[in-house]
Amino acid sequence: MSREKLIIVGVVLLGLLGLLVVKQAKRDEAIGAPAVAATDLPTIAMPEDVDKISITNGDKGEVVLVRVPDPKAAPVDGGAADTWRLMKPVSAEANQQTVKDLVANLKDLKTQSQVSLKLDDDVRKEKQLDAAHAVHVVASKGADKKLDVLFGKSGTAGELVVMADKPSTVYAVKGYSAYLYTKEPKDFRDKEVMKFDDANASQVTITNAHGTLSFTKGDKWAGTFDQKPIARFDEDKVKDMLRAYKALMADDFGDGKSLADTGLDKPAASVTIRLKDDAKTFQLMVGNVSSGTNHWAKRSDGDIIYQIGSFSADWALSDDSKYRATADAGAPDAGKPTKQAKK
Repeated sequence: MSREKLIIVGVVLLGLLGLLVVKQAKRDEAIGAPAVAATDLPTIAMPEDVDKISITNGDKGEVVLVRVPDPKAAPVDGGAADTWRLMKPVSAEANQQTVKDLVANLKDLKTQSQVSLKLDDDVRKEKQLDAAHAVHVVASKGADKKLDVLFGKSGTAGELVVMADKPSTVYAVKGYSAYLYTKEPKDFRDKEVMKFDDANASQVTITNAHGTLSFTKGDKWAGTFDQKPIARFDEDKVKDMLRAYKALMADDFGDGKSLADTGLDKPAASVTIRLKDDAKTFQLMVGNVSSGTNHWAKRSDGDIIYQIGSFSADWALSDDSKYRATADAGAPDAGKPTKQAKK
């Protein structure tokens, strides 16, 4: 190629590069230049004593948590102890540790810098600061609003945030844990169905379509099925069953469903667990299949309808074979007399 042609090609390439630089500069101006340090950054962290938190995760609806007096707890320092309760989308007991972690995260947020962004509709959508994608958090103490912010996209500078009192200014914050805010409403709830020390269980009765299983603990566990000893009974299976129930958690809830809808008006099975010295008795009813292999269930002393996993439900729905040891080939069943060898 001649020198003149090389010069022409070089000029064209320089022109293209210049055009790309101009386009990139315009893009940076439109969607945000790199974060710039701010000399007077606003405080985003909220105080720990808020009593109401509202979280709207884009178009997924609003979750409202409220701190209320705990009717189950003893007074603290002359006043009523507090507990968090879910008020929206349903009224239910909240998972206290979940809310505690959320409050701690909001308290520890730190504004790092101001970000240069022109917030038109396209940029809000791209940065997930629009109504359909942003996580909108409002925290209050009484009528006093302590925090009102939109959390958007996360980047190297931090989590993008827009504050309600500065709707056109974007900041980057550190410390935001998205999973604490974007949970499904059910995951803000207390999912505990029952909790007890399985070592203190002394008697278990299971009634289902097969009959009645009864297990009683003396020196060891003994088991009967319809009042007859279970052949090849394995007490370790009872221990496995108790481990399945000692900290039973729901997978989901049957809000709005009736006992007839869930088969709990005529349960497929019931499990009654008694602790030593009649300290406490738990009774769980198991109903129809809810979704997949899950089953509906409820405690006899409560109105909440739960979904529980098949692993827990199967212990209630099975016959006595689930509580037998696997016989060795040629070994006689436990409880059956062995024939004396002929002399």
